[in-house]
Amino acid sequence: MRDRLWSFLLSFSVVGLLLGTLFFAVSLTPSLLPRTYVTQGILSGVAMACGYGLGVALAALWRWFELPVTQGPVRLWLRVVAGALCAIVVLVFLWRAAEWQNSIRTLMHLPPIETAHPFYVGAIGLGIFLLLLAFGKLFALVVRLIASTSRVAAPRRVSYVIGTALAATLFWTMADGLLLRFVLHTADSSFRRLDQVIEPDTEEPSDPLKSGSNASLVRWDELGRMGRSFVASGPSAQDIASFTGKPAIEPLRIYAGLNAAETPEARARIALDELIRVGGFERATLLVVMPTGTGWIDPEALDTVEYLHHGDIASVAIQYSYLASWLSLIAEPDYGAEAARALFRAVYNHWTTLPKESRPKLYLYGLSLGALSSEQSAELFEVIGDPYQGALWAGPPFPSRIWRKMTADRNPGTPAWLPRFRDGSYVRFTSQKNVLPEAGDHWGPMRIVYLQYASDPVTFYDPYSLYRQPAWMAVPRGPDVSPDFQWYPVVTFLQLTLDMAMATTAPMGLGHVYAGEHYIDPWIAVTDVQDWSDADIARLKEKFRAER
Repeated sequence: MRDRLWSFLLSFSVVGLLLGTLFFAVSLTPSLLPRTYVTQGILSGVAMACGYGLGVALAALWRWFELPVTQGPVRLWLRVVAGALCAIVVLVFLWRAAEWQNSIRTLMHLPPIETAHPFYVGAIGLGIFLLLLAFGKLFALVVRLIASTSRVAAPRRVSYVIGTALAATLFWTMADGLLLRFVLHTADSSFRRLDQVIEPDTEEPSDPLKSGSNASLVRWDELGRMGRSFVASGPSAQDIASFTGKPAIEPLRIYAGLNAAETPEARARIALDELIRVGGFERATLLVVMPTGTGWIDPEALDTVEYLHHGDIASVAIQYSYLASWLSLIAEPDYGAEAARALFRAVYNHWTTLPKESRPKLYLYGLSLGALSSEQSAELFEVIGDPYQGALWAGPPFPSRIWRKMTADRNPGTPAWLPRFRDGSYVRFTSQKNVLPEAGDHWGPMRIVYLQYASDPVTFYDPYSLYRQPAWMAVPRGPDVSPDFQWYPVVTFLQLTLDMAMATTAPMGLGHVYAGEHYIDPWIAVTDVQDWSDADIARLKEKFRAER
């Protein structure tokens, strides 16, 4: 056993061990969101495995070119020194891990932690590393087997290239064709069953103006779980009037779930017919909403705009998926855009037939994947002759085409996390602090506002962080981004990937969790609210802040 253990320890690559330890250490530094010791251990184990794999690849490349390598006692002493150095680096970084996590927690108004649980982090990280190491050794074994077979007809080096290519193809096919399909199928089945659950505290509406009622074109069970919640919630006319002290009417909420029809076009048609039935086009404001992947619509966004317009507003939405947004982005990235185009086209085509002086003002809204889908509702050239009035897109995901273009072409000197675009007459960006007035009072015929937090990893995830520093990490940084967050090749990419998966675990008003009071100023700007005093706006913000 002693000989086998010694042989196992000597089998590790010195270069791989050094790089793996370095990756493990810097993975303990902060990123956009706080981490628990479990998520930190998983991240550190993956980072160590990536570093070790890179080191092994570099060592293999060194041997490929037949460059000199150490042998005998020198090689043994190098391993001993490398092991000691790795242990020191790991201990020092683990000792500082709590301090780094507290640098984020302080900005997010979370209580500081006394310890980062270094023992648990190390144990979990080591376990993940060994698991991935075993997987890597399996891959190397397959490469050698294929190479030995192909060596009959090809030189030794060429056979290894062939073996690596075929092994990579085999493993990718298995991961994509079997594992990913299994995960997506399981997730789809689970979310589908969850979507069918009717919450006991969500009663079928008796009001004929509500979707799902007996008078509705959409049955209660066709709304889906998120649709039922959307229709049954929200402020009533009495709630709004009691707060504002002014007359109010009941806001209209129209929703068609996945079970309402087979195709997005059919669901859009049902939603349009329902919108016409309840008199949605007779309201002063009409909002076309794209939900997130599961069909969820942020109540903080809809409640605030309904208060601001005294209930004289109708909102219409259709569901396009059961999956969480990040799964929808992987499994069906175009399906949300397809649904958004179908709904917008149906509503817009009817809206353009109405007299301009009496029809409602038309706006778009989306959060997260809903923002990405809503962006793709229509091209500008399709509506320029008779434009809708504007859009509010919150937490736009990093692939959002219009958002990326505006951010890349921002005015010089403005940060990537809060850019200014030209004169601000078409599009503006804002965050927790309202900076919309800084662009002046001039707006064009369409008003587009992006609400985004600097700490939102869904918005600021950067695939290129694998090898270059993201632009939003430059100074000055967002007020909710740790000053200790540093860029490291590969590791920062892994950190942001984990942050994106944990984006909704942040406190309200940070990360990917958007707060009601932060929606109010964007809605005022986009929908041109004029009849609210500064004192009443402050009171409305305080109301939503108190209801967290």
